[in-house]
Amino acid sequence: MKEFLTLLSSTLLTVILTAGSCSDKPSDPESGKEKPVTPAETAGTPGANLRRAITLADAAFDNYFEGSKMSRYYNPYSGSRSSETGSIWMYTSAIEATVAILEALQLQKEAGESSLYEQKFAHFCTQLDKLYEGAQFYKGTLTLTSYTQTATWHPYAVNRGEGPGTADVSGVLNVYDDQMWLVRELIGAWKVTGQSRFLTEAESLTAYVMDGWDTTLDAAGQENGGIPWGPGYVTKHACSNGPMVSPLVALAEIYAGKDNTVTFGIVNPDGTRSKKTMRKADAYLEWAVKVYRWQKSHLLRPDGVYDDMMGGYRSGGGKPEYETVDGQQYRKHTPLYDRVGPAFSYNSGTMLSGAADLYRVTKDTQYLDDLKALTDKSFGYFAKLGTVKQGLYTYDISGFNNWFNGVLMRGYAAAYPAYSGAQKPLKSFQDNLDYAWENYLYKDMLPSSLLAGWNVDRSRNNVEGMFTFAFAAEYAVLAKHLIENKQ
Repeated sequence: MKEFLTLLSSTLLTVILTAGSCSDKPSDPESGKEKPVTPAETAGTPGANLRRAITLADAAFDNYFEGSKMSRYYNPYSGSRSSETGSIWMYTSAIEATVAILEALQLQKEAGESSLYEQKFAHFCTQLDKLYEGAQFYKGTLTLTSYTQTATWHPYAVNRGEGPGTADVSGVLNVYDDQMWLVRELIGAWKVTGQSRFLTEAESLTAYVMDGWDTTLDAAGQENGGIPWGPGYVTKHACSNGPMVSPLVALAEIYAGKDNTVTFGIVNPDGTRSKKTMRKADAYLEWAVKVYRWQKSHLLRPDGVYDDMMGGYRSGGGKPEYETVDGQQYRKHTPLYDRVGPAFSYNSGTMLSGAADLYRVTKDTQYLDDLKALTDKSFGYFAKLGTVKQGLYTYDISGFNNWFNGVLMRGYAAAYPAYSGAQKPLKSFQDNLDYAWENYLYKDMLPSSLLAGWNVDRSRNNVEGMFTFAFAAEYAVLAKHLIENKQ
């Protein structure tokens, strides 16, 4: 393990030093906004996927954004955007698409094709910088009593504030999963640009999230574990645990072979609290394993996919309770007894990515077995052949499932290097995107239903901004997949 992490650290440093720099931004922020020159390309190639991702993302920035504020909906037929502002989760989808495009551009350049990189990399670096600054309107400050301490934090709120750092993050107005999606993208942003502020912010949010881990001990002296949905909740959700596994593995890789340390709170067998200091590489990997094991042991269903959350409480009315130990107040453990559905695709997707990343780093075959089983079971559960279009797989798109499904697709992309069985699910996403592009593309936008198309009542064609950015991100991730696997 130690030799592997040291080698990985050296390799990662080489990647970072050769990554594109966002310091070379054009003087005109609109530079590079024009569509990339599109040669005659076959659909499903890296170049076609990347160009389509760029086209969708550029249109989305035009349609959903006014300054740094992102509208939730836009209708390309009426040309109108909603007055409702997107939440931080929705806003992060724009960061997700931007980072995925930058990563794909970098990979394409390294593979010997630099023309599109030269046209668009600096442009999307500019977009990334603007998105990061705009995200500060969602940031706030709170003092929180957790299982091990009382501390002041600066997380991101669900809702946008009136100015940078002014958002209300009290109670249920910030949730841990929102921080996790940001951590994932901030790590990606750091890797592709080398800007230290992205890594610093990712680690700050990681500390906040892991402060939410239930460190209280059960009768056997083991941590109860699990991260509640947010500091104002007691239920522990798949979406507030699974998304943190892969970012924690990534942080462990970043600090492999280095002596940087992290200090965190623990609960002692007598109930008192103390601090523990570990090397970051070791702590982050240990946390990734703990979070993965908790979710697998509590939320994996008999049919092989993941349920939504652990609920069912017998005290506290669903609100956090507290205890006093040695004159200090701490959050108490809330026993939960009910595994609750439904099974959403992204909750299996994050665990699929987590299993793939843990297997890649540890070579522990339990994770390989897990990712193979979850790939097959999730595709069988979430994809239905021919229900809307003959020969194409249908995924549920009700609610927020269009974005959820993109997380599942990322899981398949992560699993593929270890399991070729992930290729069929990946192809289903490729086919659906290409079908919509070829049949329904309108003003550089795709409809919410990739297979059924636009509503004949044009006033009912509002598309969630996070769906449009999700489609762009999916095209970019598919481009990366093809480049990395030389397909």
